[in-house]
Amino acid sequence: MNKFKKFLKAIGPGFITGASDDDPSGIATYSQAGAQFGYGQLWTALFSFPFMTAVQEMCGRIGMVTGHGLSGVIRSHYSRKLLFVVITLVLIANIFNIGADLGAMAASGSLLVRVPFAVWIGVVTIVTILLEVLIPYRVYAKFLKYLTFTLFAYVLTAFIVKQDWQEVTLHTLVPQMTFTKEYFMSFVAILGTTISPYLFFWQADEEVEEEILHHKLRTPGKGIPKITNRDIREMRHDTILGMFFSNAVMFFIMLTSASTLGAHGILNISSASQAAEALRPLGGDVAFLLFAFGIIGTGLLAVPILAGSASYALSEGLQWKVGLSKTFSQAKGFYGIIILATAIGFIMNFLNIPPFRMLYYAAILNGVCAPPLLFMIMKIANDKKVMGLHVNSSLSNVLGWIITVFMSAGALALLYFLL
Repeated sequence: MNKFKKFLKAIGPGFITGASDDDPSGIATYSQAGAQFGYGQLWTALFSFPFMTAVQEMCGRIGMVTGHGLSGVIRSHYSRKLLFVVITLVLIANIFNIGADLGAMAASGSLLVRVPFAVWIGVVTIVTILLEVLIPYRVYAKFLKYLTFTLFAYVLTAFIVKQDWQEVTLHTLVPQMTFTKEYFMSFVAILGTTISPYLFFWQADEEVEEEILHHKLRTPGKGIPKITNRDIREMRHDTILGMFFSNAVMFFIMLTSASTLGAHGILNISSASQAAEALRPLGGDVAFLLFAFGIIGTGLLAVPILAGSASYALSEGLQWKVGLSKTFSQAKGFYGIIILATAIGFIMNFLNIPPFRMLYYAAILNGVCAPPLLFMIMKIANDKKVMGLHVNSSLSNVLGWIITVFMSAGALALLYFLL
């Protein structure tokens, strides 16, 4: 028990950020990849891990060193016009994601307890708003840490279902790509779901929140944080652990879907809840329950982070008071955006937009939004005027520029296929 408490104390924004990446919309994307291509895209989990780690470490380091979130840094040092274009895209993409995630949580809840969808979505919407608005950050951060463990449901599910581990190992270590439009679109969707703009904003701002919590900074954007090389090193370890956990869960979701849905000819998944329901006759009641409970748990983790990252981005851009460490009366605009973004996501579920279409739009917006943000992150992380002695290492630059160019090409190719 003491070791578990030490572990919980050690994990921070990096681990929570990584776990939140496996939200219900991500689960749907990974389930679709496993169902459609079997074990054929398992290698993407190994491929994305170092790039995701490099990008999120930069975001965390920017927040720690500057005492600002990404919006605050961009507003202070770079183009404000570009900032507000990016903020607009992030807001739209996040709201679509929020709507899709709330819908997936409610649909999964309806599978577990036969209560109407409208009741379930009302409950989960209210709960997610109250979590961020009323609970103090110190308590809220602990709550998020515990929620991350719901993701182990997907690890357990993969072992409950029979697997061909020799084939799994081969497809994980040796990419076997098929050069088709469908395979490429799935690959781009996986990258867009994994390396997502809302994660950039969230981790940078939560590192600042942690500095305030530990009295290294009085308030966001005020003063220079008192950080040491040890602080940077601990953040780095936390981020590596979080991104490893995120990609491992992605791997096991694809693995479960490949060995059940894909193996039985169910090639198209329109939502995370559909994946859970389809799993019951193939993997048994235990696999179904774990998968469905996991969707609700990850939604409770991810929706507040999606709404929170949107609010951090806009509030800092407008120079409003920001932070979960502040009360509602101290930062009404900040919390107002959280409430509004979640409420719009709630309303979207009653507009007859197909769940998968909503996820698809969100993935497209994330894919388009990520490249300019990655360019800005690379620029900031290498700017000595902003970062001082904590600029990027050579390894960070190599990994960062590779994924920036890669995702830019992917976004252009995605637009080409769509248009």
